[in-house]
Amino acid sequence: MNVKPLSDRVVIESNPAEEKTAGGLYIPDTAKEKPLAGKVIAVGPGTADVKMEVKVGDQVLYGKYAGTEISIDGKDYLIMKQNDILAII
Repeated sequence: MNVKPLSDRVVIESNPAEEKTAGGLYIPDTAKEKPLAGKVIAVGPGTADVKMEVKVGDQVLYGKYAGTEISIDGKDYLIMKQNDILAII
């Protein structure tokens, strides 16, 4: 990927939405919820006040409305500030 986030921003690739329930029922596209977890693809350098705690390859949890959706080379990503990330899993 040729995107380098600035300051304390990170680029995240969302995990795919669940295709079916634990009981085996398939979920239609219109009923799928936005995933709240993903993999860190790129990390900015941080700022004088903010030290970057996440690194490329980390699996993270983030808020439901966190980040801005972007599309690069036909793939969808989220770009958000590090403080929008809730946890590293």
